[in-house]
Amino acid sequence: MSPGRPLSGHRRLPRLIVQIPCYNEERTLPDTVRSIPRHMDGVDRVEILIVDDGSSDDTVAVAERLGVDHVVRHTNNKGLARSFRTGLDACLRLGADIIVNTDGDNQYDARDIARLIRPILDRSADIVVGDRQTQDLDHFTPVKRTLQRLGSRVVRALSGTNVPDTVSGFRAISRQAALQINIISPFSYTIEMLIQAGRKNLAVAHVPVRTNPPTRPSRLFKGIPQFIGRSVVTMVRMYAMYKPLVTFVSLGAVLFAVGAIPILRFLYFWLDGDSGGHIQSLILGGVLVILGCVTLLIGLVADLINFNRQLIEMTLEKVRRLEMDRRGRRPAVEPRPRSADDAPVRIAAVGDR
Repeated sequence: MSPGRPLSGHRRLPRLIVQIPCYNEERTLPDTVRSIPRHMDGVDRVEILIVDDGSSDDTVAVAERLGVDHVVRHTNNKGLARSFRTGLDACLRLGADIIVNTDGDNQYDARDIARLIRPILDRSADIVVGDRQTQDLDHFTPVKRTLQRLGSRVVRALSGTNVPDTVSGFRAISRQAALQINIISPFSYTIEMLIQAGRKNLAVAHVPVRTNPPTRPSRLFKGIPQFIGRSVVTMVRMYAMYKPLVTFVSLGAVLFAVGAIPILRFLYFWLDGDSGGHIQSLILGGVLVILGCVTLLIGLVADLINFNRQLIEMTLEKVRRLEMDRRGRRPAVEPRPRSADDAPVRIAAVGDR
């Protein structure tokens, strides 16, 4: 009987794939892969998928020697967000019921994968984020802790979730949630994914997880100011995409209110018989009021576009489901039995997606 096929009268156990986006991780990848448990309660089997983001070192060769199950390759470096999206699509094609994402630098303790997937197995969550409990991490400076806490608070407000560590990359995703997630950010997937999940009413949970000592500085950003800038842009873009009417109506109302102040000032002096020297107030107020009205109209148009985007996302989700149903939810390539010199299953190289 083939692996993963249910016995008569028994429910099929879920298939778990751990995806690891990698860019020049030949030094840290061995520890990361070896730490991943290959057997877990409640799971049929555990497979490992490497997303090579155009590495210039021996990341792929190392992955092959480690006996990973699947390798997806980008022809050149496309960034973390696209690597995550590529991995998600590959895991769905391979028939994953649960997808766990972790980093190639061995930042997260893989022993906590079982804890991470438990809410999904219990059907109490669609997405589970690992909480690193950054307030207790020694390598986090007080400034970094403060910024992380403030940033997570903003993301919680924008997404409607209660995840304390919103930029943690250690997360588990159910198959149904993965079919609905569409990452478009070029920077990182963490914030965008939570905002999407919150706005799509997916059940998001969090569990405490352990971390390993840092092995290298982050390659995602060159410094804290760059990280803050890119994160703010992502938050504003995602919130405006999912709540355009609220965003533009709020901005338009502010412009209208600010513009009304100099206009009222002009009217005050005009009624007092002293309007000659205050015409600039009328001009400034008029310009701001006009901008406010235009912004309100933009909000109405953006709201109509938002409904069109929702229809497109619904169509994309249905297309994905049809593709999976056509494959019978069986993987594109069944993994062979692993042995000491068994090479991994290879999925064709991926270009721009």
